[in-house]
Amino acid sequence: MHIGYARVSKAQDQDTAAQLRALKDAEVARVFTEHASGGRWDRPELHKMLDQLRAGDVVVVWKLDRLSRSLKDLLHLMEKIEAAGAGFRSLTEAIDTTTPAGRMMMQMVGAFAEFERAMIRERTKAGLEQARLEGRTGGRRRKLTARQEQEIRESVGSGRHTAAQCARLFGVHPSTVSRLLQRET
Repeated sequence: MHIGYARVSKAQDQDTAAQLRALKDAEVARVFTEHASGGRWDRPELHKMLDQLRAGDVVVVWKLDRLSRSLKDLLHLMEKIEAAGAGFRSLTEAIDTTTPAGRMMMQMVGAFAEFERAMIRERTKAGLEQARLEGRTGGRRRKLTARQEQEIRESVGSGRHTAAQCARLFGVHPSTVSRLLQRET
């Protein structure tokens, strides 16, 4: 029996429609659908599918990364599928582990996918480091200017205003003022 697995991350703008259509065209008998990150191991539908595999079944996915984002996890899943006596097929990459060439191709594609992710992480890290060297920091913009912060410190310190009054005056949340005053001490 051909068993499908469709997964999208939890992002709201993603859906499994394209995957389900491709799996239906591939004549998959049953589809397990999941809304979870591919980097996570605790995916109930994936484990349910793996538990139901029997010898001769073939797990079918639209793309290889729908099954897993990490080569280590992907190879672990392949071992579980193979231990059940089942095969694996990826529609997009034309990988079919029921053949020796397909097994080799799956391992190569998985290695390149992990290499690509590592390169992205490396470029992101280098970009953030460069931004820090140029004096830029990530995160939200500050709500208050240095002058406004000083004004709040002086107002609360002298007793002219309470922290809550300063928050209303400057249009910020009271916790913003509280954090500012805590940094002072």
